[in-house]
Amino acid sequence: MKIQILGTGCAKCNALTITTEQAAQSLGLQYELEKVTDLKQIMAFGVMTTPALVVDGKVKMSGKVPSVDEIKKLLT
Repeated sequence: MKIQILGTGCAKCNALTITTEQAAQSLGLQYELEKVTDLKQIMAFGVMTTPALVVDGKVKMSGKVPSVDEIKKLLT
């Protein structure tokens, strides 16, 4: 599973990275985590508000930092 965090490195982006890793690890998933900070790449996903969570190329959420439990639902 490829998980991407889209954002410029702000506090919310970092929080999303931490909670996403916690969710993926608690589910026992094998995943690759990539932080995407380039605005052109972020816009290529059609994302206008960051942070955003992308799983296997599909935008699952943008503009907020969901809880670990909410992220677990997005990853399964």
